[in-house]
Amino acid sequence: KVQVVESGGGSVQAGGSLRLSCAASGYTTLNNRMGWFRQAPGKEREGVAVIYTPGGSTNYAASVKGRFTISQDNAKNTVYLQMNSLKPEDTAMYYCAAGRVRWSSWNDANEYSYWGQGTQVTVSS
Repeated sequence: KVQVVESGGGSVQAGGSLRLSCAASGYTTLNNRMGWFRQAPGKEREGVAVIYTPGGSTNYAASVKGRFTISQDNAKNTVYLQMNSLKPEDTAMYYCAAGRVRWSSWNDANEYSYWGQGTQVTVSS
């Protein structure tokens, strides 16, 4: 059974940092994409970042580029999202997803096969 589990969410003030983790079990991250999405109340789910394993190529949404960094530990089948200089507009439920995703469609949620349950990130001003 494939499981994707996020952790590391919480509440911080604007300008602070958080690190999210995503552990995949029953699933190999090799030759796949692992991505982070987020969804704020009343808004659509949006792609935040993606990483291609094992090569390590990455892509980011324009709104987080330069502030967020996605990385991987292949030995642990774990992907991380380091979030710095957080803003109130980053407040959302963050989801980890995995699948054999076309690179050009990395931010299309329908491309991903496996999803975690989400972890809440709240940034106060």
